[in-house]
Amino acid sequence: MPLSEPQITEDLIASHGINPEEYARILDLLGRVPSFTELGIFSAMWNEHCSYKSSKKWLRTLPTTGPQVICGPGENAGVVDIGDGQAIVFKMESHNHPSYIEPYQGAATGMGGILRDVFTMGARPIAAMNSLSFGEKSHPKTSQLVHGVVAGIGGYGNCFGVPTVGGEVRFHAAYNGNCLVNAFAAGLADADAIFYSAASGVGMPVVYLGAKTGRDGVGGATMASAEFDDTIEEKRPTVQVGDPFTEKCLMEACLELMQTGAVISIQDMGAAGLTCSAVEMGDKGNLGIHLILDQVPVRENAMSAYEMMLSESQERMLMVLNPDREDLARAVFDKWDLDFAIVGHTIAEDRFLVELNGEIKADLPLKALSGTAPEYDRPWVETPAPEDMEPIPEVDAIDALTALLSSPNYASKHWVYEQYDQSVMGDTIRTPGLGAGLVRIHGTNKAVAFTSDVTPRYVLANPYEGGKQAVAEAYRNLSAVGALPLASTDNLNFGNPEKPQVMGQFVGAIRGIGEACLALDMPIVSGNVSLYNETDGTAILPTPTIGAIGLLEDASQVIGTAPNAGDLGLVIGDSHGHLGQSALLAEVFNREDGDAPTVDLEAERRHGEFLRANRHLITAATDLSDGGLAMAAFEMAEAGDIGITLDAANMAELFGEDQARYLVSCIFDAAEGLFVAAAQAGVSIHAVGRFGGDKVRMGGSEADLTVLRDLYRTSFAASVT
Repeated sequence: MPLSEPQITEDLIASHGINPEEYARILDLLGRVPSFTELGIFSAMWNEHCSYKSSKKWLRTLPTTGPQVICGPGENAGVVDIGDGQAIVFKMESHNHPSYIEPYQGAATGMGGILRDVFTMGARPIAAMNSLSFGEKSHPKTSQLVHGVVAGIGGYGNCFGVPTVGGEVRFHAAYNGNCLVNAFAAGLADADAIFYSAASGVGMPVVYLGAKTGRDGVGGATMASAEFDDTIEEKRPTVQVGDPFTEKCLMEACLELMQTGAVISIQDMGAAGLTCSAVEMGDKGNLGIHLILDQVPVRENAMSAYEMMLSESQERMLMVLNPDREDLARAVFDKWDLDFAIVGHTIAEDRFLVELNGEIKADLPLKALSGTAPEYDRPWVETPAPEDMEPIPEVDAIDALTALLSSPNYASKHWVYEQYDQSVMGDTIRTPGLGAGLVRIHGTNKAVAFTSDVTPRYVLANPYEGGKQAVAEAYRNLSAVGALPLASTDNLNFGNPEKPQVMGQFVGAIRGIGEACLALDMPIVSGNVSLYNETDGTAILPTPTIGAIGLLEDASQVIGTAPNAGDLGLVIGDSHGHLGQSALLAEVFNREDGDAPTVDLEAERRHGEFLRANRHLITAATDLSDGGLAMAAFEMAEAGDIGITLDAANMAELFGEDQARYLVSCIFDAAEGLFVAAAQAGVSIHAVGRFGGDKVRMGGSEADLTVLRDLYRTSFAASVT
């Protein structure tokens, strides 16, 4: 016999993340006490992870439109026009809490979820990236997390068959109790064949597609909307289990199905599973949904309505079907050995009906679950201006560079990205580790560039400038390969928004991001907000990750990464020696003080346009960011297997992190052309050194390139093993 549902108590309500005011609102909406299943549905739809109730107000201020934008935020992913009737579909999402609890499956299912967001819209995935933040290397859990997360991303992405072409990895004590795993995916689609999630038509069949439903991941979205404490191990059952082979079959089946005319609308079953997918489809189409759970394919016995509605089992989709094409659609899924089951239908009323064994388990106003979910204007306080930075002593320049190269934050990440398939599908032009990733658009001369950027220590010190800088660095990374920046996705990782200082960080960062996206023509077309990234009251660094894409009309015009012997080194942009919150300060002096660098968005745009317009004069280019000129010069020298001599002598010149700057290499005659063009464009440009030999020389010191390279290439693995 089925078990009776639990009695609704204050403790049960609180365990579902519903506060007293929200529960009172539920009572007003229903005019009665909710059933246990209904309480679970409200919990799933009104939690922070699904409803964005603390962030909606501020997300609305972001620029989301432009002539290149086909679809902005609100769908499974954003869509951007790249010409010739083609579009790129892309998004970044977090799987932070699951990855801390169960690193392999948490990261793997994060990869699976973001891939589904892309192919749900009719796009075949062509590239992936990830942005990973871990605790300090000496923390007892850090090594386990690094190994598990990297293995999970590789295990899923490699089996699915998508190249990982970029990303970033950082370490800081603030992430000791809450790592961040942000996953990005992009796909290619026909611009006139994008599939959306809004249901249409009354009485249309609602179809369940893909893998069977189990009890894994029940309550996952609610768990992701709360802080961690000493009960963390009890949350392990809320982490989903992924199967990349099934996902690959699901993608092929969905893309084939989309060619048949059977799909009216389609939605990935991600956070909150069947609940969220059904409610969102109904809400966007102004329709109700009636689900009959007896028809849901399950892999476990005696599952309750509560469990089926909140399960986050992976590799599943929900579709509204053209009934005239049912037999054709079913045949496609039978061919791929995947479940295809009609589990309900659309209705005209604003109702969400859930039925099991002939009994109505939930009868709720659908709009109240999604479109009219709670929305908060959280109190916030502005982050105080940082105090002036205390002076730092001059140290040997090579010693300082050595400290950076031996840090897992700045050492080569090849230990990570070599575990990922970087070239599957055969269109990867540039693999991770050399700036923005590049993928050729198959059958054309075009290429798309991908990058992921944020500097959390800047955001902590100055959320507004830090938010601007994350967008500006993404713009520079795309420009440095010769790509025209097109659009962005954001993954906004913060602590508890109920704390005014954390909410102030969020507000400041959003203001900076919005201003930068507007100034640089990089609208936000998709994204994710991840809040409550805290453990025992200790928050992560504010980490608003920006994923961005750019377009090269002709892939043969990509700017290189390796200088030649005799090339001059030139810096585009002004250098003032800003050392506040710098990598030098953190790694050499163990200090995190001073202000973030100011970001001049007009200069960022002018310098990026200058670089792209004069690419024919440039051998290689990279942007200047963490570690300033010294780090950029070493990375360029290492890429070219050639020495570098820099003229700069002091710490500020070598390691300052002023923005809107690029290091480029070129032959002498080309340098003359660059100086002339810069004068005409009003761009500052300076000669800073020369490439050649086998030494790295700066600040009056030198070292063998081979010695520094070995340190650079081995330090990361040594730190995490």
